[in-house]
Amino acid sequence: MSTFIQVILRSLETGSIYALAALSIIIIFRTSNIVNFSQGAVGMFNTFVVTYLFNTMGINIWLAALGGIVSSILLGIVIDLVIIRHTKKVHPEAKQIITLGMMMIVLGIAPILFGVDPLRLPKMIETGNLSVLGADISYNGLFNIFFGLLVMGGLFFILQKTKIGLAVRSTASNEYTAKLMGVPTKTVTMGAWAVAGALGVISGIMTAPMTSVTLHILDDVQLNALIAVVLGGFQTFYGPVVGAYIIGVGRNLLLFYGSSVWGGQILYILILLFLVFRPHGLFGKKIVKKV
Repeated sequence: MSTFIQVILRSLETGSIYALAALSIIIIFRTSNIVNFSQGAVGMFNTFVVTYLFNTMGINIWLAALGGIVSSILLGIVIDLVIIRHTKKVHPEAKQIITLGMMMIVLGIAPILFGVDPLRLPKMIETGNLSVLGADISYNGLFNIFFGLLVMGGLFFILQKTKIGLAVRSTASNEYTAKLMGVPTKTVTMGAWAVAGALGVISGIMTAPMTSVTLHILDDVQLNALIAVVLGGFQTFYGPVVGAYIIGVGRNLLLFYGSSVWGGQILYILILLFLVFRPHGLFGKKIVKKV
């Protein structure tokens, strides 16, 4: 029993990382109508910023993380102002290619600024463990779980209960109509890119202590986040988050109790089979356009 709880707790930590990354993807998709393939690369770049502030400048890890969040917000705003704002009339498929180009640019700039050697970024809470029914989880793991839930809960509250959230939902529903109703859609889109950048670097900071800070630190996170968005559906903000936790828990259970080699692949096959029968995802709906 304790082993099962251990796997679930670790899965919730992994699921929180996937969920933050998936939420960053769906926020951009709903406001800009773009599947942002560069999200992982941008998150990686800002994770390098945090690592540089901590390792090279000797700044406290918490202040370094705050600096990385600030840099991610600024970078998100720059991307929107310089690139995205000028693609309104570009075909949707071409927009995806643009984000691939952005990914290549970031992957080219990052090693020039930060080098190619793997770097270390410590946990936000270095020591301490908590025992839960015989299963141990680090304080940092608990922090990742609850901080992730707090961030997502705060965003969902803003989306559902505030005027800012109403503006975002209006833009997500129909940007043209929202603009006619006086919603500042350009500001909403810029804010979405800024928030997505912050979510990306947070997922990078959570991932870094489990591995090392490299150009590919968020590749696996980005892949699973994209799958979570497809699984949860593109029509809601909460669907991808649910999909992310399903992937986080399901993947670890299959790896531990199924096959340590093929567990991940088995999960992806099951998701693929599910999408065959429900192609719009768990919470997605078929959109019928009336002529």
